[in-house]
Amino acid sequence: MTSTKIIIKYALLITLLIGGFFFLCKLLGLEENPYLRFLNLLFVIIGIRQAIKTSIFKNKETNYATNLGIGIQTSAIAVVVSIIGVALYVHFINPEFLDVMNSSFLIGGDLSLSEIVITLLIEGMASSVIGAFIIMQFYKNHDKENLNE
Repeated sequence: MTSTKIIIKYALLITLLIGGFFFLCKLLGLEENPYLRFLNLLFVIIGIRQAIKTSIFKNKETNYATNLGIGIQTSAIAVVVSIIGVALYVHFINPEFLDVMNSSFLIGGDLSLSEIVITLLIEGMASSVIGAFIIMQFYKNHDKENLNE
């Protein structure tokens, strides 16, 4: 499986997990709970882990930088696609959700949709990089383990 296929596969998985969780919260009436947004980070970590693990065990890729890049790219694409989904949802389906999002941000205030998109993008990219570095700590010595076998 090529690196591009791994990245796209797991970016779509992350996006589906985040979107599915959002709609489940909406069905249960929990979409206004800002603390549930932290579970999105769990979905991002799961996707990054699976992408890196697939790269290592199926592609036999042991280069730290390559696998780190796969993790970052996977989550970055998922973040961008998820943000596009949120923007489309707010713009076309439920404009009142903008008020819910404004109340859930730590910076507060009366942000426009574009300001929220930029905030989500910064937050998402930071979690992408940090998440990939965290996951790579579990796999950083993988190439050394293979040499000893």
